Amino acid sequence: MDYRRFGDTLFIRMDKGEEIIQQLRLVAGREDIRLASVEALGAVDDFTVGVFDTAEKQYHSNTFTGAFEIVSLTGTVTTMDGKFYPHLHMSAGDREGRVFGGHLNSATVSATCEMVVRVVDGVVERRRDEEVGLNLFRFV
Repeated sequence: MDYRRFGDTLFIRMDKGEEIIQQLRLVAGREDIRLASVEALGAVDDFTVGVFDTAEKQYHSNTFTGAFEIVSLTGTVTTMDGKFYPHLHMSAGDREGRVFGGHLNSATVSATCEMVVRVVDGVVERRRDEEVGLNLFRFV
């Protein structure tokens, strides 16, 4: 992985074999990022995404293996209890054009991932909402 910061924006190149969330965590730590928006594209060979069942209040995960292009990767970086908290969603398409996606749990880069992180001056914490079953924004 390599990256450069230009003002409030980082351009990140992730390389083959790297896990996307781990690399984002590494950059966020190095750059002291506590609040940001994230977008990316690239290619992955395996990824796990989940869909939240609001009735059950739990995620159901699906893992995909093969050649996939990231159609869209978007989300936020916030904090929970002062620690890095990524909330990313990803859609990826296969060679037939079928697209699969959801809440990103993990993804391994197969060629490259080009990520843009826009840093925001501020902090948004997360707090567990038992009624919804998710960690929601808490503005401090």
